[in-house]
Amino acid sequence: MAAPSGSGASPGALARPPAADLAWLGIAVLFISSSGPIIAATVAPALAIAFWRCFLGSAATSLVVIARHVDEVRRMTRREWWLVASAGLLLGAHFATWIPSLRFTTVASSTALVATQPVWAALIARQRGARIPRTAWVGITVSLVGVLVLTGVDISVDPRHLIGDLLALAGAVLAAAYVTVAESARRTVSTATMTAGLYASAGMLLLVLCIVGRQPLTGYSLNAWLLIIALTAGAQLLGHTLINKVLATTSATVVSLAILFEMPGATIIAAIALGQLPPWGLIPAVVLMFAGIVMVIRAGSRDVPTEISPV
Repeated sequence: MAAPSGSGASPGALARPPAADLAWLGIAVLFISSSGPIIAATVAPALAIAFWRCFLGSAATSLVVIARHVDEVRRMTRREWWLVASAGLLLGAHFATWIPSLRFTTVASSTALVATQPVWAALIARQRGARIPRTAWVGITVSLVGVLVLTGVDISVDPRHLIGDLLALAGAVLAAAYVTVAESARRTVSTATMTAGLYASAGMLLLVLCIVGRQPLTGYSLNAWLLIIALTAGAQLLGHTLINKVLATTSATVVSLAILFEMPGATIIAAIALGQLPPWGLIPAVVLMFAGIVMVIRAGSRDVPTEISPV
């Protein structure tokens, strides 16, 4: 899930977080970085992987809701239900585009492109009337130049990579829309309740897509099931749970910047575990994107959600 803006620190604060939070952030980034490589290694339909991670994630978080938040669920208004369901549908659509992208392009390219979510969140916020600082506009421009360079490098390596790049970009835009809606829901709905509801909503959308696309939901090897469970437990539950934990004492800006290290982390894991070595031409593009996204996050305000969405 996206990291909720529950920190007591100001959005642009870059104060050094507690040592314990740095350790938790390091562990969280490690788990989140494993997401792309695990998906790329899982021999199962991409949409089915997306469905199972949401279904299993919803089942796990629902246990917490049943134990601690039943009264809150009963008090939820129609608007709150609508916001949670809408955020879930957008999250499902994000998974339905980003996860298949890993079948067409490298983990490095896909992860880098989907990490541009804060750029699109800022542009969505601008359309909704928010003021975007000049530094953020510079960051948006730098990041989009990086996107163009990365896409050009990918096409030169294999034209099929363009499909993956476009899917990953669509996933980033949908993640930005998801974060925008989820920000509104989190103001009055607890993280556990919102997570269980939006994972369920995302799972229902993905189930429909699997049925329409005739994607088998069973019949995988034991190794595939183990990887799906590892993906759900690691990146989806444990990784983002630790992010939520540190947000109580560390600013959302610092957390968002830390999560950006998923890009090099996923690339290193994919290189070691899958033998996916990105072309050297990708490095300048990723540097541009990384620099641009950092500028957008640091210039962010309460009107511009810049937390990184789950991958």
